[in-house]
Amino acid sequence: MEKIMIGLASDHAGYPLKEQVKEWLSAKGYAFTDFGTNSTDSCDYPEFAHALGNAIEQGECKMGIAICGTGNGINMSLNHHAGIRGALCWQPEIAELARQHNDANVLVMPGRFIDEATAKKCVDTFLDTAFEGGRHQRRIDAIPVK
Repeated sequence: MEKIMIGLASDHAGYPLKEQVKEWLSAKGYAFTDFGTNSTDSCDYPEFAHALGNAIEQGECKMGIAICGTGNGINMSLNHHAGIRGALCWQPEIAELARQHNDANVLVMPGRFIDEATAKKCVDTFLDTAFEGGRHQRRIDAIPVK
């Protein structure tokens, strides 16, 4: 996959893993924008999720990586954006299928429940896997509520 601009977001529980992700992305030559948070001080995940969601919808970032304690809260916030298909992934196989079948554009990980090696594999898999299209496209087209 071509090198793209990636947006990052986390809450306090996801901050340590997000810092690791930044190192991995830099090492692979990806450009990224960090929408926060910037410490382990308690904060509210929707603020950072919405900043990332808006950036993707406005074309500032092509994809995103978001992390909170369980991954659920930040994912729920992200998926309220019409242009976001956030996928909660804790294994590389889930990240692969999220891209292949769901054209997910935000990888969401549970910072408190995933080890560093698995998280790195999820990131690599997510960024290296293309959407298959075909029969999956009509399902993507049916996601928005009309």
